Amino acid sequence: MRRLSDTPKPESALLQGIPETYANDDAIGAALVETLHGIQHPMQGFPLFETALWHASGLPLSAYLEKIGTMWSQFSRVAAGHPYAWVRTPRTAHEIITPSLDNRPVAFPYTKFMNAFITVDQAAAVILMSEKAARACCKKDHQPVYFLGGGYARDRQRFMVEKSDFTVSVPLKTALDKALDRAGLTLDQMDCFDFYSCFPCAVSIAKKMTGVSDNDPRPLTLTGGLGFFGGPGNNYNLHAVATLAEQIATGRYRTGLVTALGWFMYKHAAGIYSSRRPEKSLAGTSAADHENPLAGFDPVPVDEAPTGKGIIETYTIVYRPDHTPAYGVIYGRTRQGLRFVARTSDDPDLFAALSGKDMVGRTVRLTHDTITKITTAYL
Repeated sequence: MRRLSDTPKPESALLQGIPETYANDDAIGAALVETLHGIQHPMQGFPLFETALWHASGLPLSAYLEKIGTMWSQFSRVAAGHPYAWVRTPRTAHEIITPSLDNRPVAFPYTKFMNAFITVDQAAAVILMSEKAARACCKKDHQPVYFLGGGYARDRQRFMVEKSDFTVSVPLKTALDKALDRAGLTLDQMDCFDFYSCFPCAVSIAKKMTGVSDNDPRPLTLTGGLGFFGGPGNNYNLHAVATLAEQIATGRYRTGLVTALGWFMYKHAAGIYSSRRPEKSLAGTSAADHENPLAGFDPVPVDEAPTGKGIIETYTIVYRPDHTPAYGVIYGRTRQGLRFVARTSDDPDLFAALSGKDMVGRTVRLTHDTITKITTAYL
């Protein structure tokens, strides 16, 4: 038994086609034990956060899906009004959460419309200049935009299998607190947000860590997000910064916050932009973040060959293009308190139970195949 951070890098890298000589592990999103069980890409991993958030809400599944579908519907309406959005069709909550021919289930509880939209072709740019030059370039009805402060942090719990809580992100809050402190502002002084929005859970956790309530009137996105405006393969966050800069320059907002994340909520950044001049020097802040980037708790120890009984902490079902379940994946704890990852048995009744009831906290029986290194969970 060992922590996944201690897994030799070449082994994980080779599994995912990363050369042994690659200088950084940022191209690796999941630990070896996760990829073996079918969790490798964001569309498979982020639903695990959402299932945990559903459980924490205490709501019936239908009510919970309606809640996040309504939030995503609001995002789609913002994209519909953005001149550079890739998809400008507003969607209702019902359209977003209901499987259909155009909106297939991808991984429980997400449909296609709840996933980041990656097949886009977009570009954005930001030009930095002196205040004097900026004022010379400004139109008469525009004003300069200032960068007031930013923050960066990485999770000590590198992989999802190492996370102690799938409903929070300590490094996200750390990055935000750094940005606010460097800007000399509070969250209440933000007029608007663009929270990174690859999936609904990313926005929900950002709201939770910032304390933004469901009835807060401030916008959560300025672009429409990664599901409608444009996806992660085209530097989405620069589009968010550019949109915020335009809206500050024209006077719609005075101060706003943009957040970003990498992989499965592993890396986080926050930036604050404003029409007011900065009051603090930012010299050395970026270097300080990169010298000491880690935040949060130590990784959860993992049992890679569990047997016996375990308790479900979160789960997802990955679907085929024909809408049928391909496999389910469960993350949980053994009786010894160690994290396990398991594939579900290929049982239609089990798939129906997982997709219809809140199964977090239920006991499962685990078997481990020493040849394939796959753990299977049975109810």
